[in-house]
Amino acid sequence: MNFDDTPQEAEFRAHARAWIDANAPKQYEQELTKSGLGRISLKNADIVEVGKAWQKKKAEGGWACLTWPSEYGGRGATPIEKVIWQQEEGVYGKLTQPFQIGEGMCGPTVMAYGAEEHKRRYLPKLASGEEIWCQLFSEPAGGSDVAGLRTRAEKDGDDWIINGQKIWTSGAHYSDYGLLITRTDPNVPKHKGLTMFFLDMKSPGVEVKPIKQANGMQEFNEVFFTNVRIPDSQRLGEVGDGWNVSLTTLMNERMSIGARLATGFPEIFAFCNDLVTENGPAIDDPAVRSKLANWAVKASGLKYTSYRSISALSKGQRPGPENSIGKLVAGPMLQDIAAFAMDLEGAAGVFTDPAEAEAGGSFQAMLLGSPSMRIAGGTDEILRNIIAERVLGLPGDIRVDKDVPFNKIPTKGR
Repeated sequence: MNFDDTPQEAEFRAHARAWIDANAPKQYEQELTKSGLGRISLKNADIVEVGKAWQKKKAEGGWACLTWPSEYGGRGATPIEKVIWQQEEGVYGKLTQPFQIGEGMCGPTVMAYGAEEHKRRYLPKLASGEEIWCQLFSEPAGGSDVAGLRTRAEKDGDDWIINGQKIWTSGAHYSDYGLLITRTDPNVPKHKGLTMFFLDMKSPGVEVKPIKQANGMQEFNEVFFTNVRIPDSQRLGEVGDGWNVSLTTLMNERMSIGARLATGFPEIFAFCNDLVTENGPAIDDPAVRSKLANWAVKASGLKYTSYRSISALSKGQRPGPENSIGKLVAGPMLQDIAAFAMDLEGAAGVFTDPAEAEAGGSFQAMLLGSPSMRIAGGTDEILRNIIAERVLGLPGDIRVDKDVPFNKIPTKGR
């Protein structure tokens, strides 16, 4: 493993750093630095609008969606160059939050399965931030079982009529388009009767209802479809092959999430260095130091495991399961760190107002937002199954519904 940039990578890094220094919206740097997981917002500006302006400027400079082909709005850069860019972009990368699903998941799926006319129409506007995409997968009755979905798509001439519901759809309330996986054939086993589409989120019959979160944010949504009409030309992949299409999306989702893991360790270390308890500086407390040492080891392990992935990318190789392992470790760690910080805060831990709370209420927001890290992009249980079955080669779980037609699978109420 080589931690040093090659001469070409060093030149790319210097070029990226100079462009960011000359173009970044530095008026938001302090706020973005303080914004933590669970509360990325700007006091006097709409983060989506600020993000769009930053994304447009990046696109004009050739820094948006770096690994995409230039004809689709990208730069044709290597994966390692994308990693270098993210490292240099730093806190300004938080402004890309509204576009991460489009760039990391939807765009690659359209690129793999869309018609050429659709690629040239939609991908450049996705890359430039003019249009935002969301991912319409999860459903109330499905849980982590994507293939258990019940949203129906029925053929009507050259169109499809969609009825059903999705849930936990990030960014649906400000998205222009979405990837939609549906059930087109209930008479075959559940993985075989799915079909993928993309649709305009302003289509008649689409209703978006934001979900109010415990941390006060509204990033997730319920989405209802009532006789929504989608032309067959907006189908991605073959009819009934939606599961294979979705694997492209899910694979890119794991990579996208794994590339920007947060652990909370830098924040808790800085906090303990500054905090004075009734027994003196928190950093001098042996129990606190023991906790910090444990988290430091985990953070270091995640860092160097990530470097293994980066090193593989630098050599043109496909990375292994590092991102799944990283997310599985980082999610619980983030939750534990936030809970410990609030214990240290004592009574102040009940405050969430940044003007009154210790550390600006960042750990309160982190604690309330951290469960999503253990759900989004694959729950802890799903990731453990992936690692067990596909990495360690252990026997798979028993699946009694594997060869059963979807409409024969027992459900509650039947």
